Amino acid sequence: MGTPEFAVPTLKKLAAEYTVSAVVTAPDKPKGRGKQVLPSEVKLAALELGLPVLQPESLKSAEFAEEIRRLAPDIIVVVAFRILPREVYSLARLASFNIHGSLLPKYRGAAPINWAIINGDKATGLTSFILQDKVDTGNIMLQTSAEIGDTQTFGELYEYLMAQAPQLACDTIEMIANGDYPNIAQDEAKATPAPKIFSNDCRIIWNMPAQSIKNVINGVSPAPGAWTMWNGERLKILRAKCVNTLGLSAGEYEITKKGFLVQCGSGAIAVLELQLPGKKRQDIASFLNGQRNESKGKMDQP
Repeated sequence: MGTPEFAVPTLKKLAAEYTVSAVVTAPDKPKGRGKQVLPSEVKLAALELGLPVLQPESLKSAEFAEEIRRLAPDIIVVVAFRILPREVYSLARLASFNIHGSLLPKYRGAAPINWAIINGDKATGLTSFILQDKVDTGNIMLQTSAEIGDTQTFGELYEYLMAQAPQLACDTIEMIANGDYPNIAQDEAKATPAPKIFSNDCRIIWNMPAQSIKNVINGVSPAPGAWTMWNGERLKILRAKCVNTLGLSAGEYEITKKGFLVQCGSGAIAVLELQLPGKKRQDIASFLNGQRNESKGKMDQP
């Protein structure tokens, strides 16, 4: 059970190693500017693999539960899907488990990878856990960790963890099948939320410390993308690093042959990747090659 690209490598590995009786994913939805109705990435992968696909409008419907009951699954594997009701996840003969993009109990919710970077963590990882009613709270079976680089973006960390998830899923399945696996209760005192992030939440507040601004920029890149108003237009900054203070007011910038530097509340950042309105993203070298003159100015503050 899964929907986005993140779940596809795990589906492919499970299909190669086990008998996948069905794939459950979200209904086809309008996407993009043209609002064309398109299938999920998981559905496309399942069809390529020749697997049956279920797309229930409601996970709580009696019809859907009956379909799962007829399949009589030994194990239900969930990767980046919706909240399953007990009437469904309890139908697995051995267990139902989820692969989550954090080291639980940290970062329960829709955007765990983003928040690990935004909060300046040095490491994160993946967790397999037994499903229960409350989201992301089940007993932990296995975890695998990953370091977070100083200028690593959400997109890069997402790709890395997506590639690690299939092996964690297989290791978890083997443990369940053997009837011998860790079953560790989560420490509620250490639980932290990871709510979904929207574009309106990503405007850069330049009077914050440089480290915090850098973490936000990298933590929401490439989407939804941190942004600021620059020369009256919305400029996305998609990768940054911290540099020494410029001695200017917060939000003031300098563009020279050496870089695009912006003063923050304390310290400054160097812009490493950006996206101008209506243009493709570009690295700082490409941007600077298009700049004829050195310039100074100030970003528009909220």
